[in-house]
Amino acid sequence: MTDPLNRNLLLLDIEKFSDRDDVEQAYLRRMLYDVVERVLQAAGIDQTHHLRADRGDGVLVMIDANAPLTALLRVLLTEAPSQLRAVNRMASSTAQIRLRAVVATGFVTVDAVDGWVGSDLNHACRLLDAEALRAALRERTGDIALCVSESVYAGIVRHDHTGIPADAFHQVTVDSKNGPLKAWLHGPLPTAAPSAPQAAVPAGSEDAPGGSTVSFQGTNNGIVGARIGTVIQSGTINGGISFHGGGPGEPA
Repeated sequence: MTDPLNRNLLLLDIEKFSDRDDVEQAYLRRMLYDVVERVLQAAGIDQTHHLRADRGDGVLVMIDANAPLTALLRVLLTEAPSQLRAVNRMASSTAQIRLRAVVATGFVTVDAVDGWVGSDLNHACRLLDAEALRAALRERTGDIALCVSESVYAGIVRHDHTGIPADAFHQVTVDSKNGPLKAWLHGPLPTAAPSAPQAAVPAGSEDAPGGSTVSFQGTNNGIVGARIGTVIQSGTINGGISFHGGGPGEPA
């Protein structure tokens, strides 16, 4: 096993890959690798500065840390969507290729059988499989949805480099086996966001007037509201709302 090395990570995954037959899957894989090759070339990342790992329905690219992430992000935000549109214009309705993409950084070790090991890599894979990213792609008319890790946002995106508008990224929290992960999604947050664990206010607490319990389920996007007696005033909730218990004069 080699020593861990700091690397940039690009992960891509084809939407609804398993819904296609074998011929369509083979075509989609060819198109995916063609897009990856063009993206890397446009970002100035040649073959000596990256390794690839096949994921069947996707690909994982480990890139030398000295390669500029700004160039890679610009290409993913501009040229990659254009390339996908061009490919899909010539493809049948069952052979459309749409991608989830993640850009992350971290330490990765290559083992004796050329396997890649590292918690940073695991976290990037969790982001790629996150429901928030899947929902974002489902709800968009474009052919790619991009999410970046917290480290990429802090080191690159938040500085508002040319072609990488910081205000176009929105923070999301992704559940994982190792706890919640923060990330940043490019474009609007999906309305069909994953359900969050129910957060109930204990009955009788100062946050539950009259002894009622108010709980919100789902993702709340910019909610502005107030609990006054038995009335919730204002706000928009994407998810569910429920009331439990009852105080004096309120039904239980």
